[in-house]
Amino acid sequence: MIWRTHLFQKGVFLELLEKNRLYSSGLIVQDEAIAAKRLCKIIVSCPKVCLDNELDQSGIRVSEVIVEKVLEKFENAGILAYRFFEWAGRQRSYDHSVRAYHTVIESLAKIRQYELVWDLVNTMRSKGILNIETFCIIMRKYARAQKVDEAVYTFNVMKKYDVSPNLAAFNGLLSALSKSKNIRKAQEIFDDQKNHFIPDSKTYSILIEGWGRAPNLPKARDIFREMVSSGCDPDIVTYGIMVDVLCKAGRIDEAINIINEMESCGYKATSFIYTALIHAYGNENRIEDAIDTFLQMERNNVKPDVAIYNALIGAFCRVNKFRNAMKIFDEMCAKELKPNARSLNILISGLIDHGKSDAVVNIFLRMKKVCDPDADTYTMMIKVLCQGNKVGSALKLLKYMESKHIVPSMHTLSVLINGLCSKGDVSQASVLMEEMIERGMRPGRQTFGKLRQLLLKKDRKDVLEFLQEKLSLLVKEPLCD
Repeated sequence: MIWRTHLFQKGVFLELLEKNRLYSSGLIVQDEAIAAKRLCKIIVSCPKVCLDNELDQSGIRVSEVIVEKVLEKFENAGILAYRFFEWAGRQRSYDHSVRAYHTVIESLAKIRQYELVWDLVNTMRSKGILNIETFCIIMRKYARAQKVDEAVYTFNVMKKYDVSPNLAAFNGLLSALSKSKNIRKAQEIFDDQKNHFIPDSKTYSILIEGWGRAPNLPKARDIFREMVSSGCDPDIVTYGIMVDVLCKAGRIDEAINIINEMESCGYKATSFIYTALIHAYGNENRIEDAIDTFLQMERNNVKPDVAIYNALIGAFCRVNKFRNAMKIFDEMCAKELKPNARSLNILISGLIDHGKSDAVVNIFLRMKKVCDPDADTYTMMIKVLCQGNKVGSALKLLKYMESKHIVPSMHTLSVLINGLCSKGDVSQASVLMEEMIERGMRPGRQTFGKLRQLLLKKDRKDVLEFLQEKLSLLVKEPLCD
């Protein structure tokens, strides 16, 4: 029995050594990935009233890498990210990196906590670390929330913060407006300011892409012609965007003409351009043309990437050839090109669109071993389970998702709350609603309204008032500077 005792003691010793390695006062280098994972677990499981104390008790010495890893994990839970950010900022021998500030600003802006965003901007100014990208992030988030005036205000107020707006900031504003379907406002600002900020190929590319999304193909063509006539030569990115715009408009022949023009100027088609063509053929159910394009790309020695394979998976899914789509997964793995969450999401979405929801769960269980699901994957799966009257399984999947340190988004929780309401489970729905609000997420009117009706039906006005009070305590969203 002596050898058993010896091994046991050795095991205990190794365990203590590991803890010291992770949580020592810094004499031994920490395993940053494990430390970040441990912090995430504390943040998710600990009530906010004792969160700081639990984080202190962890004994983990934070570093730039650890903090950035944790903040990235909580990109969809702004308030949790902010609480951790505040705690980390109080630790000795540590200062937040610019990247950490940017990550938490993005997280807070997602849930429209703009007052906190501007508080952080002021802190960055006091530390002398504000830069162009800080304002570009805020412009993007305002534009995405359809707060166009606030996005423009952010650009105009840069000088007040001693950051001079340059062409990169100007392009950032145009891009933010363009991608949020406010291309007319972007064009208006471009026309007004183009003599002050001399446009480059990126400027014109942003506008071409924006008008393509509108969709307004004639205007996209006009901007392309204006670019050439102004003496600004299109680069490979501009050509790629123009091809993509034409493909999305179903003008594949015209897109091929642009590719021929591009090649005559010495540019070779990129993987992005081939992806655009395969997407277009897939949308028109021209699967043979999609396959031919893929083979042509290989003949031209363009190395296929995940995006191209995803386009091909999507093309097969649209024509209900899921076995072929699965073979694409196998080919990717054989080439040591790991499928991503987008690969899985395309396949699941295709199965749902073709009414094959019963097959979704089996595909998910099989493919999650090959690629890592993301928040969108879990949201789709939870919705499928709720629609199949398997709300209990959906709740279990939510817990599994969180065990993988993937923080559910507002959409994920909303889907589950709606499913619980449909089942009449007012208790669990209320718990999730409280959790959503605690994380700083504003529930959609439809979701909150559905729960409200159920609470009134169940004569639980007390719970409704409690949730409404919680909701009113969320930080307001004024335009602050």
